[in-house]
Amino acid sequence: MSELAWKTDVQLACSGDREAFSRLVRQMQNELYGMARTLLHRDEDCADAIQEAILQAYRSVRKLREPAYFRTWMFRILIHECRRIYRKQKRVSPTDAIPDRAAPDRESDLDLKDAVNRLDEPLRTLVKLHYFADLPLAQIADIMNVSEGTLKSRLHRARRQLVKWLNVSERGEIGYEC
Repeated sequence: MSELAWKTDVQLACSGDREAFSRLVRQMQNELYGMARTLLHRDEDCADAIQEAILQAYRSVRKLREPAYFRTWMFRILIHECRRIYRKQKRVSPTDAIPDRAAPDRESDLDLKDAVNRLDEPLRTLVKLHYFADLPLAQIADIMNVSEGTLKSRLHRARRQLVKWLNVSERGEIGYEC
């Protein structure tokens, strides 16, 4: 879809055109799935999050203040929905939670994704979006509605925590210097 067609469809969708909204969602479907898959583990959860995000976006598209930020707005809604599902799963199945400290003989077996999932919410989402979904910090800053400086600080904190949990030497054996 050309840039002009995209902008036109966004304007039409904001005016209540269902077909335009549908075209926009179809255009973004792979990006939405990729984002959801980065934050959630099961395809069923991804489908639920995407479906709910699309429904919420459709209900409130007329309230979108800046049509130029439609894509970012959709990602924000999706991320919020993924977080909601993630929190709900955590309450329902506590056996999936990883303890703060693994047994000494098993700490070395802890893999990176498990360690990332142990991070607190804003750090976990940031690491997944930046490293797993390969999004630039500028785009993540727009999506999460924080400054790039704040994201860099959070990313530094997350890296330090991961280094500590993964028992990696502080000389940067995983490509990061502390």
